[in-house]
Amino acid sequence: MIENHGDQAMGFPHDKTTHHFLLSDTGGSINVTANDPKDSADIQAIRMHLEHIAASFIAGDYSTPMFVHDEMPPGVTSMKILKDQIHFRYESIDAGARVIIASDNPLALAAIHDFLRFQITDHRTGDPLKVQAAK
Repeated sequence: MIENHGDQAMGFPHDKTTHHFLLSDTGGSINVTANDPKDSADIQAIRMHLEHIAASFIAGDYSTPMFVHDEMPPGVTSMKILKDQIHFRYESIDAGARVIIASDNPLALAAIHDFLRFQITDHRTGDPLKVQAAK
């Protein structure tokens, strides 16, 4: 189900892209890249999707991850409540894009980490579940 809902919500096929959800001591990030660095259509779709995600999260709208996972991901309720203390930044990267999520608030950081850990587990990315030092 996650693959079908994800493909619908994201606008690009999950099997032609790589997702990483990384936890840092300042928050974390959502990174998506096309598996083929010359696939300009998927790269453009990734960038459009993550720009949309960043804007939605800034507004406290988490309907896309709720649709993709068919449930409210852990951390979302707190992230909505603490949205003014969480900073989201969209960045284009080689073959894709990322959304950097950061906060100085310990409650917001815990919520961000819960949210990202759920993504790692549900998407089976194999990313570390432990917080890494920010680069």
